[in-house]
Amino acid sequence: MSLVTLLPFIVLIGAMFLMTRSAKRKQQQAAEMRNQMQPGSGVRTIGGMYATVKEVNDETVLLDAGPGVELLFAKNAIGAVLSDDEYNRIVHGIEHDLKSDADIVPDDASSLTETDEPAADASAASDDKPIDLGKKDAVEEPADDVAEAKTDEEPKKTDGDSGAK
Repeated sequence: MSLVTLLPFIVLIGAMFLMTRSAKRKQQQAAEMRNQMQPGSGVRTIGGMYATVKEVNDETVLLDAGPGVELLFAKNAIGAVLSDDEYNRIVHGIEHDLKSDADIVPDDASSLTETDEPAADASAASDDKPIDLGKKDAVEEPADDVAEAKTDEEPKKTDGDSGAK
Protein backbone atom coordinates (compact mmCIF):
# COMPACT_ATOMS: atom_id res chain seq x y z
CA MET A 1 0.00 0.00 0.00
CA SER A 2 1.20 3.46 -0.73
CA LEU A 3 1.37 6.44 1.60
CA VAL A 4 -1.53 8.17 -0.20
CA THR A 5 -3.95 5.36 0.70
CA LEU A 6 -2.78 5.29 4.32
CA LEU A 7 -3.00 9.06 4.83
CA PRO A 8 -6.78 9.19 5.61
CA PHE A 9 -6.37 6.43 8.21
CA ILE A 10 -3.43 8.22 9.83
CA VAL A 11 -5.40 11.47 10.02
CA LEU A 12 -8.41 9.65 11.51
CA ILE A 13 -6.29 7.94 14.18
CA GLY A 14 -4.61 11.27 15.03
CA ALA A 15 -7.98 13.03 15.43
CA MET A 16 -9.28 10.24 17.68
CA PHE A 17 -6.14 10.47 19.82
CA LEU A 18 -6.53 14.24 20.25
CA MET A 19 -10.24 13.96 21.13
CA THR A 20 -9.70 11.28 23.78
CA ARG A 21 -6.80 13.22 25.23
CA SER A 22 -8.89 16.41 25.64
CA ALA A 23 -11.78 14.41 27.14
CA LYS A 24 -9.43 12.85 29.71
CA ARG A 25 -8.08 16.30 30.59
CA LYS A 26 -11.61 17.62 31.16
CA GLN A 27 -12.45 14.62 33.37
CA GLN A 28 -9.31 15.21 35.44
CA GLN A 29 -10.16 18.89 35.89
CA ALA A 30 -13.71 18.02 36.98
CA ALA A 31 -12.39 15.44 39.47
CA GLU A 32 -9.94 18.01 40.90
CA MET A 33 -12.73 20.56 41.22
CA ARG A 34 -14.93 18.05 43.08
CA ASN A 35 -12.06 17.10 45.37
CA GLN A 36 -11.55 20.77 46.33
CA MET A 37 -15.11 21.00 47.70
CA GLN A 38 -15.22 21.86 51.37
CA PRO A 39 -18.11 22.38 53.76
CA GLY A 40 -19.46 25.88 53.20
CA SER A 41 -18.65 25.98 49.46
CA GLY A 42 -21.42 27.01 47.09
CA VAL A 43 -22.08 24.53 44.29
CA ARG A 44 -24.31 24.04 41.25
CA THR A 45 -25.45 20.52 40.44
CA ILE A 46 -25.62 19.18 36.90
CA GLY A 47 -29.39 19.58 37.21
CA GLY A 48 -29.03 23.32 37.89
CA MET A 49 -29.72 23.38 41.65
CA TYR A 50 -27.67 25.77 43.77
CA ALA A 51 -26.78 24.69 47.30
CA THR A 52 -24.13 24.90 50.00
CA VAL A 53 -21.90 21.92 50.79
CA LYS A 54 -22.54 20.64 54.30
CA GLU A 55 -20.50 17.43 54.30
CA VAL A 56 -18.14 15.74 51.81
CA ASN A 57 -17.66 11.93 51.76
CA ASP A 58 -15.76 9.64 49.38
CA GLU A 59 -18.59 9.13 46.88
CA THR A 60 -21.34 11.49 48.11
CA VAL A 61 -21.91 15.11 49.09
CA LEU A 62 -24.50 16.35 51.58
CA LEU A 63 -25.94 19.65 50.39
CA ASP A 64 -27.91 22.28 52.28
CA ALA A 65 -30.51 23.57 49.79
CA GLY A 66 -32.39 25.80 52.24
CA PRO A 67 -33.59 25.99 55.82
CA GLY A 68 -34.16 22.40 56.94
CA VAL A 69 -33.54 20.92 53.45
CA GLU A 70 -30.56 18.57 53.22
CA LEU A 71 -29.98 16.52 50.09
CA LEU A 72 -27.53 13.70 49.45
CA PHE A 73 -25.94 13.78 45.98
CA ALA A 74 -23.29 11.72 44.24
CA LYS A 75 -20.04 13.63 43.84
CA ASN A 76 -20.32 13.26 40.07
CA ALA A 77 -23.60 15.22 40.17
CA ILE A 78 -21.76 18.42 41.13
CA GLY A 79 -21.37 20.49 37.98
CA ALA A 80 -19.42 23.45 39.37
CA VAL A 81 -17.93 24.70 42.60
CA LEU A 82 -18.63 28.43 42.77
CA SER A 83 -16.70 31.24 44.39
CA ASP A 84 -18.37 32.98 47.33
CA ASP A 85 -19.03 36.15 45.30
CA GLU A 86 -20.55 34.22 42.39
CA TYR A 87 -22.73 32.08 44.68
CA ASN A 88 -24.04 35.14 46.56
CA ARG A 89 -24.71 36.97 43.28
CA ILE A 90 -26.72 34.08 41.82
CA VAL A 91 -28.56 32.78 44.88
CA HIS A 92 -29.04 35.86 47.04
CA GLY A 93 -28.82 38.60 44.40
CA ILE A 94 -25.96 40.29 46.27
CA GLU A 95 -23.62 42.17 43.95
CA HIS A 96 -20.10 42.63 45.20
CA ASP A 97 -19.44 46.02 43.62
CA LEU A 98 -15.83 47.18 43.51
CA LYS A 99 -16.88 50.59 42.18
CA SER A 100 -19.19 51.64 45.00
CA ASP A 101 -18.24 55.33 44.64
CA ALA A 102 -18.93 55.42 40.89
CA ASP A 103 -21.73 57.50 39.41
CA ILE A 104 -25.04 55.69 39.10
CA VAL A 105 -26.54 55.64 35.63
CA PRO A 106 -30.23 56.65 35.71
CA ASP A 107 -32.89 54.36 34.26
CA ASP A 108 -34.35 57.13 32.12
CA ALA A 109 -32.93 59.93 30.00
CA SER A 110 -34.23 62.74 32.22
CA SER A 111 -30.73 63.68 33.36
CA LEU A 112 -29.61 64.07 29.75
CA THR A 113 -32.27 66.69 28.99
CA GLU A 114 -31.91 68.87 32.07
CA THR A 115 -32.57 72.58 31.56
CA ASP A 116 -32.40 75.58 33.87
CA GLU A 117 -36.14 76.23 33.70
CA PRO A 118 -38.75 73.96 35.30
CA ALA A 119 -40.56 71.36 33.21
CA ALA A 120 -43.90 73.26 33.29
CA ASP A 121 -42.26 76.43 31.94
CA ALA A 122 -40.44 74.49 29.25
CA SER A 123 -43.66 73.01 27.86
CA ALA A 124 -45.44 76.39 28.00
CA ALA A 125 -42.55 78.15 26.26
CA SER A 126 -42.86 75.87 23.25
CA ASP A 127 -44.78 77.79 20.55
CA ASP A 128 -44.34 75.18 17.83
CA LYS A 129 -47.49 74.19 16.02
CA PRO A 130 -48.30 70.49 15.92
CA ILE A 131 -47.27 68.71 12.77
CA ASP A 132 -50.08 67.05 10.81
CA LEU A 133 -48.87 63.70 9.54
CA GLY A 134 -52.15 62.76 7.80
CA LYS A 135 -52.54 62.53 4.03
CA LYS A 136 -53.82 65.58 2.21
CA ASP A 137 -56.92 65.32 0.01
CA ALA A 138 -55.20 67.25 -2.80
CA VAL A 139 -52.47 64.62 -3.00
CA GLU A 140 -54.95 61.74 -3.34
CA GLU A 141 -56.94 63.21 -6.28
CA PRO A 142 -54.15 63.14 -8.90
CA ALA A 143 -53.32 59.58 -7.94
CA ASP A 144 -56.96 58.60 -8.61
CA ASP A 145 -56.89 60.33 -12.01
CA VAL A 146 -53.77 58.41 -12.99
CA ALA A 147 -55.34 55.11 -11.93
CA GLU A 148 -58.50 55.88 -13.98
CA ALA A 149 -56.40 56.76 -17.03
CA LYS A 150 -54.59 53.42 -16.82
CA THR A 151 -57.82 51.45 -16.57
CA ASP A 152 -59.16 53.15 -19.72
CA GLU A 153 -56.06 52.24 -21.71
CA GLU A 154 -55.91 48.57 -20.69
CA PRO A 155 -58.65 46.20 -21.87
CA LYS A 156 -60.48 44.36 -19.13
CA LYS A 157 -59.85 40.65 -18.85
CA THR A 158 -62.72 38.22 -18.99
CA ASP A 159 -63.21 34.57 -18.15
CA GLY A 160 -62.52 33.28 -21.62
CA ASP A 161 -64.66 35.28 -24.01
CA SER A 162 -61.65 36.59 -25.88
CA GLY A 163 -61.75 36.22 -29.65
CA ALA A 164 -58.07 35.39 -30.04
CA LYS A 165 -57.28 31.71 -30.49
